[in-house]
Amino acid sequence: MSLSHIVLSSGRSIELTELRMSSTYGGMLEGYPCKPINDMKVSSFQREAERTSSFAPVHLVTPRREYPDQTAGAFGPVEVLPSVACIGTFRSTAVAPALDPVLHRSALTVAWFQPVPEVPSGEDADLALRSICWEELAQDYEL
Repeated sequence: MSLSHIVLSSGRSIELTELRMSSTYGGMLEGYPCKPINDMKVSSFQREAERTSSFAPVHLVTPRREYPDQTAGAFGPVEVLPSVACIGTFRSTAVAPALDPVLHRSALTVAWFQPVPEVPSGEDADLALRSICWEELAQDYEL
């Protein structure tokens, strides 16, 4: 059973089968969001996705960074990532056309950031998420 379906920009339909969400800045006790902090957060978030993905390759969607205040502090200007960090496992039909469509599927684990805690769905999902090049990133597997 899938949590939702997304239609990629390529027209391929993928299904979300697992989703983990967390607060991007949850647990940040001091300091402020800035480029060095965000670079560390994005890097550790990608490593977390790689640790939790047992069979599918992992792709990180490059997050948008906003600069609401140009006043520079000790670590540079304020730089803010979207507030929700997501790791999702997606499945679709096989990428390789020679594979039996009854016996094979493809999978990809995706890490991305989004502004609100909503399950991405349909053609309304964030454009960066829908722009994933499934055929290059996903891996086929046998059922």
